[in-house]
Amino acid sequence: MTLKSKVRETGNPFRIGKYYLIRTVTMIITGKVVRVLPSEIVLEEGAWIADTGRFSDALKSANFNEVEPFPSGEVIVGRGSLIDACIISTSPRSQK
Repeated sequence: MTLKSKVRETGNPFRIGKYYLIRTVTMIITGKVVRVLPSEIVLEEGAWIADTGRFSDALKSANFNEVEPFPSGEVIVGRGSLIDACIISTSPRSQK
């Protein structure tokens, strides 16, 4: 299925079960997408990334300079705050 057909079918380009780095207007969050609602994205294994280091390298390695994990459970991100999102290999769970 192409991205265009997926967006047409589901109304969004996000893939459930994939890890994403999401940039919002105020911060960067990583996590595994578990649900996409009309106005929110719900993540598990979430972390606030205070410092990515070199951005391109961070996207490739999912290794970041400063990480603040959310407690276990779901993190809800308002879709209206999104700037962009990229699939990454994992979401960091250790504070750094």
